Amino acid sequence: MKFDGTMLQGPRPRFRTATRVAIIGAGFSGTLLAINLLEQEDVEVLLIERDRRRMGAGVAYSSHDAGHLLNVRAGNMSAFPDRPGHFCDWLAARGLGCDKAFGSRATYGHYLRETLAQAMEKYGRRLQLIDDEVLDIEERHGKVTLGLVNGGLVEADKAVLAIGNLPPHDHPAIAGAGLTPWRYVGDPWASPLAEGLRRHQTVLVVGTGLTAIDVILRLASNGFDGKIVAMSRRGLRPHRHVDGLAPVRPVLAKPAPELSELVRWAREEAKAVDWRLAVDSIRPITQMMWASADADKRARFLRHLRPFWDVHRHRLAPEVADRIDGLIRDRRLVFRAGKIDDVVSEPDSVAVHWRPRGEARSQRLDVARIVNCTGPQGDLLRATDPLVRRLLKQGLIRPDALRLGLDIDRDGHVINRDGRPAEHILAIGPMTRGDLWEVVAVPDIRTQVSALARRLVNAHWTGGEGL
Repeated sequence: MKFDGTMLQGPRPRFRTATRVAIIGAGFSGTLLAINLLEQEDVEVLLIERDRRRMGAGVAYSSHDAGHLLNVRAGNMSAFPDRPGHFCDWLAARGLGCDKAFGSRATYGHYLRETLAQAMEKYGRRLQLIDDEVLDIEERHGKVTLGLVNGGLVEADKAVLAIGNLPPHDHPAIAGAGLTPWRYVGDPWASPLAEGLRRHQTVLVVGTGLTAIDVILRLASNGFDGKIVAMSRRGLRPHRHVDGLAPVRPVLAKPAPELSELVRWAREEAKAVDWRLAVDSIRPITQMMWASADADKRARFLRHLRPFWDVHRHRLAPEVADRIDGLIRDRRLVFRAGKIDDVVSEPDSVAVHWRPRGEARSQRLDVARIVNCTGPQGDLLRATDPLVRRLLKQGLIRPDALRLGLDIDRDGHVINRDGRPAEHILAIGPMTRGDLWEVVAVPDIRTQVSALARRLVNAHWTGGEGL
């Protein structure tokens, strides 16, 4: 199944004021959309989450590990684009600092839950928290109907998919090895990591990005003092934030004619200023550059430049970087660049045959456990989520051209199998990265959510024109 993502059939759906909105998923994106909608008059919100433990915070901010810090300074982590000091004010009210600080993800999760609780107290009559799972969505009679596992049918004017990221996909060599759950952790957030491991053993972390950093810190903080090998094709790991830099001077016009030239531009700019300032300066226009690039240019960027862009763009808090450097100095952690060729289950270990980058000869690495840290994926065709699979089968959604997530139109409506935008089903958050690219961090998502809330409640389209 392949979609080129180049043509939408028929007119764009007419945006009418919604008085009842069902939000599927109560992580950061869904929670924030609910709060933004509640601040409008006469809007009823149904916030549906199948895992009540993640209500209001999602996977990212449900961590209880004090060592898991935010990757963005607290001063830029307000949940609201029009109230930039909201999170800092919340911290100050609890005697916590904000200036240039990187708060813990647990603290930020508490902030989100409390913000939702305040909205419930203020707008409770218009907010329903539904602890259930959506298995089906149907558009009919100018409405959208949701089928729940335990709660029958729910009807709304609009349904918004805020399903977050899909779990990581299994590496083909690992998927075919028949490893037990004790030997292979496919979803690093779904189970304990260090349980049963002994000091002399080795853990292989597949991936070297932000997810891998989180898992490495969890292993260390949960008592594992053996060796950790983090491996990816290029072996690149996220760089660190640095304090004391000059303020970022935003670039408001395209600094490079093509998306593929962004990295080259950043290198040249870094000769005059710190590279972090160069990369951060183009944050306001990265979505514009992505939108102006065709599918072939986007694909080349993802294939050749994305790994380098990610490690410079999504950085580590200094304290986290220090802990990683310390594990490396103590020889408890090594990063490797290479490709896994084969995985074989042995009686007392797992034999991993891998080729170092640039070499033809394979090496063997014996490990006690493998943890999949390739990061969240967006290929709908490989999804195991029941709702995603059902919507795909019904043809109500389709993947974007690059398999990064859901195909959507410029206003957030999902695109169906025939290339038509849905009338009543929309999407927000990381699964819309195919259209927006930079929509995984709080500053990007809060802007997307705020804009969608205004459109749902206040915008009217007549004759194909939007206000």
